[in-house]
Amino acid sequence: MTRCRVRILRAGACRHPAFMARRGAGLNPVVFPSLVGLIEHPLEGPILFDTGYDPAFLRATEPFPERFYRWATPVELDPREPASAQVRRLGHAPEDITAVVISHFHGDHVAGLHAFPRARLFCARAGLAQVRGGDRLGRVRRGVLAGLAPADVEARARYFEDLSRTTLPPALAPFDSGADLFGDGSLVAVELPGHCPGHWGLAVRREDDALEFFVADAAWSTAAVREAAPPPAFTTAVLGETAPYRETFARLHQLWAANPDLTLTPSHCPEAAARAEPLDDA
Repeated sequence: MTRCRVRILRAGACRHPAFMARRGAGLNPVVFPSLVGLIEHPLEGPILFDTGYDPAFLRATEPFPERFYRWATPVELDPREPASAQVRRLGHAPEDITAVVISHFHGDHVAGLHAFPRARLFCARAGLAQVRGGDRLGRVRRGVLAGLAPADVEARARYFEDLSRTTLPPALAPFDSGADLFGDGSLVAVELPGHCPGHWGLAVRREDDALEFFVADAAWSTAAVREAAPPPAFTTAVLGETAPYRETFARLHQLWAANPDLTLTPSHCPEAAARAEPLDDA
């Protein structure tokens, strides 16, 4: 089976009151890193899971009503942190990124898409529909900034819903099937309903033969999964649907309980951020 090198990039962060991401937490604002997976596939080349924050996010949230998004999620972005700068520092030109796997189209996950013009865009058809549907204020309320989607996104899209289905390894139970991106079992997209329409994660077979499960926003931290502490219903209802979210979250807790050595990587997890590639001192 094909195995990949996996590297974690921290592409900016935002601040939220703690209780927004974890039921019972306090009002104090906490930092939520925005994480990107750099997956070096031996045949397909360098691939990204999401793109994190980018200066394009700040440009897209200059006008109203998009400015509300920036106010609701104040962003911190070091000039060294955009994914395009980090992949270059790690030996890959942005033009060499062959694919971006998009968990969903919220602005903190797709702001850097413009920087990877040759990449195939693996995504859910239901997710892309959020970018094209409704009015500007409605999209902002759902966490979507239409201006962050490349003009040619439809031409470059490869939809999870259209890919061949495959059975997942027993180590990922109770998740049992997914969409095999390259037909070799190395990268398998897994639907994780609830956070928003078209929300998917990615299971990757690493070089050490272990599995890494990028779960995007199906959980905001591995600690919350371990302790079965989902976000409050208010948070999950704003962007998606609480009942499916809670079901997905419960399945992640069941997965962790059965296989605590599995690497679960939520997109905003401080523990996962501790594994991020260091920034240079320039």
